Amino acid sequence: MKLQISILILAAGMLHSGCQKSILDQSPISTIATSNAYKTAGDFNLAVSGAYSSLQSGGITTNSYVLREITSDNALPVASGSVTDQDEFDRFYIRTTNPLILGAWNDSYNAINRVNTILDRIDGVTIEQALKSRYIAEAKFIRGLVYFNLVRTFGDVPLVLTEIKDPNDGYAYGRNAVAEVYTQIEKDLNEADAGLPTVYTGANIGRATKGAAKALLGRVLLTQKKFPLAATKLKEVIDLGIYSLVDNYADYFRVNNKNNRESVFEIQFKSGGAAEGNPWPNAFGPQNSGNAVIAFGGDGNNQPTNDMVMAYEPNDVRKDVTLATSYVNANGNTIQGNYVKKYFDVPVAKNDNGNNIPLIRYADVLLMYAECLNEQGYQSTGDAFRYLNQIRLRAKLPARTATEIPTQAAFRLSMEQERRVEFAFEGLRWYDLVRTDRAIPVLNAKKDIIGLVTLLGPNNLIFPIPQSQIDINSSKIQQNPGY
Repeated sequence: MKLQISILILAAGMLHSGCQKSILDQSPISTIATSNAYKTAGDFNLAVSGAYSSLQSGGITTNSYVLREITSDNALPVASGSVTDQDEFDRFYIRTTNPLILGAWNDSYNAINRVNTILDRIDGVTIEQALKSRYIAEAKFIRGLVYFNLVRTFGDVPLVLTEIKDPNDGYAYGRNAVAEVYTQIEKDLNEADAGLPTVYTGANIGRATKGAAKALLGRVLLTQKKFPLAATKLKEVIDLGIYSLVDNYADYFRVNNKNNRESVFEIQFKSGGAAEGNPWPNAFGPQNSGNAVIAFGGDGNNQPTNDMVMAYEPNDVRKDVTLATSYVNANGNTIQGNYVKKYFDVPVAKNDNGNNIPLIRYADVLLMYAECLNEQGYQSTGDAFRYLNQIRLRAKLPARTATEIPTQAAFRLSMEQERRVEFAFEGLRWYDLVRTDRAIPVLNAKKDIIGLVTLLGPNNLIFPIPQSQIDINSSKIQQNPGY
């Protein structure tokens, strides 16, 4: 039986999950026929919640550390189990049949189909206009986010903007050029910005806000090196006056401090046996450690490299929050080994943790803005230093000065270092290196340290299209060079 292109698997775009109390209290209703759904404001509330729920998926978030951290100099793959699948990203010999590639593709187009179904159907339903506008804006934010991940991962990708009702229609979609995809992402995020509220209260906290749309658009523009436009959008986030750094770096990641004043947008999770828990704390705990580090044990994924351990300056408080190099086992013995502790929680069951995963922190807004300012012209006493130093002072480090960073090029390197330690294991390192044209020189210089199979070249900066997509639609979908 011929497989269908993965973006079409959900042909009818059925409601998959929703919320009644909040976007965390999901109530799966996938058995509802589409002919009976999308009729009321409540149906669309469930549909939008289902779109948010798709962001939790492995291909979008929970397996993203493989594509975004293990690919960099920050992390190593698990030492056993799925080592081959993850090791391919660590040492860059990625197969076109790698299941993590297929998961990123399938889960992304699953999310896009949910969003497109909402956008295609909502105008035909009587809903109070302000609420309808908000649902549309939330959907466009999610679509912009997912396409941003796709275009950075695969390069040219199919740009699907309408609901797919017949799986056979999928064969009409080829790959759209990167520039076209970015144009649509910017359009979606600008429209999301216009339609989203600045803040939410109560059960709606955690949904995308105006600040989230502005900040994500700023990141999109920065990635394209549109520095003046990115600076304008990021300054709009700052000028909203509703975000600030939490006083202590560790406090941001505490499970009882989710969606705090530094949070611009987080992927929401909730423990308690409803399949909404965050797996990262268990996934990142040391393998074979029993309950010594985390209840129900760890899987040894996303292990910090020794290079990452050494990247921190003396007295940087972020290091102890982010990682550890040993633990004491049940017998009282000290076991050496690096592991991520940034997302520690007390799970209800294995992989059922309650903490969120940050997508955009205000710290990132400040550093992106500082980067944009520097790219438009180095100033020894300019605001770029002020915003950089807000981050350093919270980390209990001395402020940087023009004596230490005397040129634009030096500021770039300082920014690269600061972002690495500030956002370690938050999924930014690989994308940061790629967008600044630093992935090839940085990783090749560490070839032996990180075990690259061969020196990286331009073809390695995007990953292969899943082979199944080529096999079923070879007239429209061709493989990326080098794979």
